[in-house]
Amino acid sequence: MTFASYVDRDAIQNEMPWADRDVPVTLWGLLSNTADKFGSRPAVSYQIFSGPKDKAETLTWDQLRAKTAQTANLFRSLGVGPNDVVAYLLPNCNETVLTLLGGCVAGIANPINPLLDAEQIGAILRETGAKVLVTLKGFPKTDVPQKAAESAALAPNVTTIIEVDLNRYLTPPKSWIVPLIRPKVEAKHSARVLDFTTEVAKQPTTLTFEDVQEDRVAAYFHTGGTTGMPKVAQHKYSGIIYNGWLGDALLFTEEDNVICPLPLFHVFAVHVILMACLSSGAHVVFPTPQGYRGDGVFDNFWKLVERWKITFVITVPTAISALMQRPVDADVSSIKTSFSGSAPLPLELFKRFEAATGVSIVEGYGLTEATCLVSINPVDGEKKVGSIGIPFPYCDVKIVKSTPDGPVECDTDEIGEICVSNPGVFAGNTYTEADKNADLYYWGTHLRTGDLGRMDEDRYLWITGRAKDLIIRGGHNIDPAEIEEALLGHEAVAFAGAIGQPDAHSGELPCAFVELVAGATVTSDELMAYCKAHVHERAAQPKHLEILDELPKTAVGKVFKPDLRKSAITRVYNAALSEAGVDAHVVSVIDDKKRGLVAQIEGNADDAAVTDVLGSFTRPWERAA
Repeated sequence: MTFASYVDRDAIQNEMPWADRDVPVTLWGLLSNTADKFGSRPAVSYQIFSGPKDKAETLTWDQLRAKTAQTANLFRSLGVGPNDVVAYLLPNCNETVLTLLGGCVAGIANPINPLLDAEQIGAILRETGAKVLVTLKGFPKTDVPQKAAESAALAPNVTTIIEVDLNRYLTPPKSWIVPLIRPKVEAKHSARVLDFTTEVAKQPTTLTFEDVQEDRVAAYFHTGGTTGMPKVAQHKYSGIIYNGWLGDALLFTEEDNVICPLPLFHVFAVHVILMACLSSGAHVVFPTPQGYRGDGVFDNFWKLVERWKITFVITVPTAISALMQRPVDADVSSIKTSFSGSAPLPLELFKRFEAATGVSIVEGYGLTEATCLVSINPVDGEKKVGSIGIPFPYCDVKIVKSTPDGPVECDTDEIGEICVSNPGVFAGNTYTEADKNADLYYWGTHLRTGDLGRMDEDRYLWITGRAKDLIIRGGHNIDPAEIEEALLGHEAVAFAGAIGQPDAHSGELPCAFVELVAGATVTSDELMAYCKAHVHERAAQPKHLEILDELPKTAVGKVFKPDLRKSAITRVYNAALSEAGVDAHVVSVIDDKKRGLVAQIEGNADDAAVTDVLGSFTRPWERAA
């Protein structure tokens, strides 16, 4: 199946079906269709440890359907109807998959990032009105149960907490030891507490309620890195199944084995990968509770590929960077393609991965507000490395500029805001809070992504910047306002500006610049310590803080961040070149029409030496004229 054969710019539909084939209306229908076809084949595998011979649990499609029915029946028995919410605060495990699927079938599933603090989690639970929260039972080396207890106390709408005990994945003697050292979780809430495995086992293995054949909201996914409470995006069956259909139509078959060490609270793992497997019958493997962050995952990664005969590797640039620091020490000949998303991929990293593995990386683009997928570099067609590819079938992307007379579509290679209409865009109702949807669409149909970019003559998309100013740290979105508001709470700070500074591993790291109140004295170290205490999200805490005599500002007094970004690029690139002993330095950073910010380099080092250092960063460089 070729990518181009599905592309039809004039056939955009925001309702099912999208093509001349039968597409299930509900998630239960999708799962049932696949189980009917491939019942005895493997569906989902999970191993709590990363070793290539460690214990693993595999569910076939028949087993996954039966257990999903049991989980959905349990939620219904607890009063969860089609408009009620089942939230989960969990690491990756098979119970997470069941909670997600069962939650979507019975009501509305609401995955929550366990790295958020309890106040943010509680705010999400209140916003979604979650009745049920599924989380971990006390377990060594994790604070997830404690966070769940604290957040549930902040959300009295949560009437039931269901605990997943990871001890069942362990073998003796570890499985004997955990009950003896299990940390106690103080119950600060009034919700009743149930055991996941016990309660699910009581339920029938077929649905006890009607799977109503209509499109509806089936999932709430919060956005990352906002101040206070993250915004909550609404995902309908149509958008979820559309994302799965794309993977089925263009990438996977029932013969494929997909390794996905990404978290099941994120749309990439859920909608792009798991739903594509549900649609195609492909087998997905989730290694360790923390995925790529799990102990030994990077060291054992290629051996896991060999163990599971992986055909598709799902990754992000930070993981690729870490993998390239390890030898390819196993048979990886089964791999067909690696799919990367979440953040821009540096060209040199792409080249190193291809040289080391013999596998090409396909780079894609998506966002939570569009359910996920928007564009991809074709697997079997021309890949323009550095671009985010061409729009998916039934996805209309426009590059738009705002004018006094209203929005206008840009010309070829002209930079504007990337705007999207596809079956994953719930136009008019993207967020649960109505006021958050104001000014979010052009023409009432096209979601404004906040990303700046251009479309070339071949309809490949290129991201050149971000209208929203988000900092993307390893695919995790951080709102600079959280850092800025914290700093402005310090009595010595008059103005603050936070940006993402380049980082060879994470793409970007938070960086802050401040201007002090006249006559005030405070050091950068003191302000960094202040941030650690007042920036609640650990990932958002600045890695560099600089005090300037005066921050650059616009005519209306707003901090002018392009100048701050140029300063950060200059500092980071020069430090990297100096540390590597390369005789070159940045003399300026220009704003190129097509490429965005570009560092201009002078020095005696040859291009290869400079590329070896700067090629791992996403912002390009060139020789100064």
